[in-house]
Amino acid sequence: MGERLIDVRTVLLPSLLKAGDVENRVVVVFDVLRATTTISTAIAHQAREVRVFDSLEAVQAAATAYAGPRILAGEHLCVAPSGFDLGNSPGDFSTACVAEKTVFLATTNGTRALYAARKARILLTGALVNAYATAILLHHAEVKDVTLLCSGTGGEVSMEDLLGAGAVIDHLEKLQFGRLTLAEDVSRLALTAFRQESTDLRAALERSQGGINLARVQLYKDIHDCSRLDTLHAVAECDPATMALTLSPRL
Repeated sequence: MGERLIDVRTVLLPSLLKAGDVENRVVVVFDVLRATTTISTAIAHQAREVRVFDSLEAVQAAATAYAGPRILAGEHLCVAPSGFDLGNSPGDFSTACVAEKTVFLATTNGTRALYAARKARILLTGALVNAYATAILLHHAEVKDVTLLCSGTGGEVSMEDLLGAGAVIDHLEKLQFGRLTLAEDVSRLALTAFRQESTDLRAALERSQGGINLARVQLYKDIHDCSRLDTLHAVAECDPATMALTLSPRL
């Protein structure tokens, strides 16, 4: 018998996640605008790790108790809360800022989606910026059951996360020479949407609700930074025991 084909399932929101979408599967979480883009950027720029939290209170308490070099980052209504070192803008997570430091991060959507998927066999973060690197990892992974989880925006489906999932599916289909099992129509919709919008991903993100929210607070550069397809060769992997993300050793 030949090698088993990769089976890809896409889930539009954490609230729609079922136990069978997570257990014994690789789960890739997408919050393209902006948490998983920011996590990927921090890891690519040599952050020691990114520890994620599901509330601002929890991340502040953990960062305050930590004795080592650290960055306290997060967002509320798209901007950094008072007293935080950084917000959730990926462009701020430069090597000069985060190298060899632990980043403590809490966001409205993305870090909470990671918590929702923490029972996955392998838990990763994906985005447009590392879509090809994510596909390479999935292509070589021993686990062939994959769930692409979109974080959404405020409990609603987000176009940008669907595009991120579609970008990974597009790369994965090519790596698999077209022999890819898409488990349901949502994955096919993600792939179609990405191929339709791939010529101008920045414009697509600007039209999304997440992009509109960022534009309201003048964070236009974040939209640009998050739309840059395949600019990072880094995939963060989450330890579910500590909710700390580091560079995946699987690449």
